[in-house]
Amino acid sequence: MFSPVSARATSAYRQVGVQSIVDGASPHQLIKMLFDGLILSINGARGAIERGDVGEKVRHIGKAVRILQEGLLSALDRERGGEVASNLAQLYEYCVGRLTLANVRNDVKLVEEVAGLVGTVSQGWNEMGLQGSNS
Repeated sequence: MFSPVSARATSAYRQVGVQSIVDGASPHQLIKMLFDGLILSINGARGAIERGDVGEKVRHIGKAVRILQEGLLSALDRERGGEVASNLAQLYEYCVGRLTLANVRNDVKLVEEVAGLVGTVSQGWNEMGLQGSNS
């Protein structure tokens, strides 16, 4: 359907679009985008495990772990964030461990556990953003 040149052009265009969104986003929006990507990856891993697609499972879990470690964990300000930042760090590290175990065991229940935990934090983050925009 696409020639290799068209596929590359489409990919480059998409990357420029994403970069523009990121460049114009507030810190709160950036974290929301990380949560959105994390939830998509977790759901992708869940589906891959259910289908028995090992390659996709590994890809989605790997992406979720990177978002947790390189995105959400590294964004925490542990000095100013105090106990909340410390608790979130522990939660994110726990989620990394559960996803790693889910990957090894092909255990969808572990992925669902992480989905529930992350979903709760993501929902709280989204509500904070709504409250901030209403003030």
